Amino acid sequence: MNAVTRRAVIATAAVSMALSLAACGQAGGDKKDDNAGSGSSTKIGLLLPENKTSRYEALDKPQFEKAVKAACGGCEVVYNNAVSDVVKQKQQFDQFIADGIKVIALDPVDATKAESWVKDAKAKGVKVVAYDRAVKGADAYVSHDNNKVGELQGQALLAALGDKAATANVVMINGDEKDPNAALFKKGAHTALDGKVGKIAYEASGEWDPKIAGEKMSAAISSVGKDKIGAVYSANDGMAGGIVTSLENAGIKGIPVGGQDAEIAGVQRIIAGTQTFTIYKSPLQLAPEAAKFAVNLLQGKAIGAEGETDGVPSTLFPPVVVDSKNIQDTVVKDGIYKAADLCTADLAAKCTELGIK
Repeated sequence: MNAVTRRAVIATAAVSMALSLAACGQAGGDKKDDNAGSGSSTKIGLLLPENKTSRYEALDKPQFEKAVKAACGGCEVVYNNAVSDVVKQKQQFDQFIADGIKVIALDPVDATKAESWVKDAKAKGVKVVAYDRAVKGADAYVSHDNNKVGELQGQALLAALGDKAATANVVMINGDEKDPNAALFKKGAHTALDGKVGKIAYEASGEWDPKIAGEKMSAAISSVGKDKIGAVYSANDGMAGGIVTSLENAGIKGIPVGGQDAEIAGVQRIIAGTQTFTIYKSPLQLAPEAAKFAVNLLQGKAIGAEGETDGVPSTLFPPVVVDSKNIQDTVVKDGIYKAADLCTADLAAKCTELGIK
């Protein structure tokens, strides 16, 4: 065999081997691996709206990450917090899409503005799980029954007022009007309170900001009168902290103050007696369900929702009132907080009295 012939044989063998390897690679690529997701991306995006409410960083994010890892060992959660800035969140959302992330769990700063984001994402083959706040057009939605949250808040305030309810002046500090959940909380609370309390003497948005809520509470004290406020509805625990400070600064003590989210500071105020109740929306329910939806969408499986909300497959969990009587049987029993976390030195005696251990 001469040199020219040898070179021709070697070249033919090389081409044959390359084609064989390519065929093997293609066959392997067709095999679906549930652990790695059904698309080229194994990343799931998580966008949370703000960090003034401590639950997002302390509870929702780690629980979501834990649940995704358990359901899909090869998946990675990419996380960003918008720190209450809708423009920043839009940039984060767009960057996720540019990075090839195919499923995004979105808790929007402004749900109305997020509708167009979801529409654009779907046009690019990206799925969106609406997390805690409903977004029209999303592929799935997980939250708690937010109208029920408001009803429970109102009912708990009535129970705390007792016989004084019929003549009580109630101050309502609502959530951010850009948040659709805030409107549901407000609606539910009014359903429970209207016609059963003396009157809603002052109502304003605290914008989910403890400082602003405190300022609105001070305005309410000036407007209604220091000795004429019977109870305060606060849409969440963060704002309740600012409200309680304003009440204390004005020398107002002993009136019912409600909240929501079962934040550690809120639960500690319940132990101390400066806050009356909170609403527990367990991240042990919410985050794993959202993670399940996200992984199923990534892997091309059925979403697994329990029903629909405005045409979007959804699961809505029931909220729970937490007061001084059931802290041990709710947030402590579920492992959200350890008694040692709640029962600081100044609260130790109260914790013993309430059976928190």
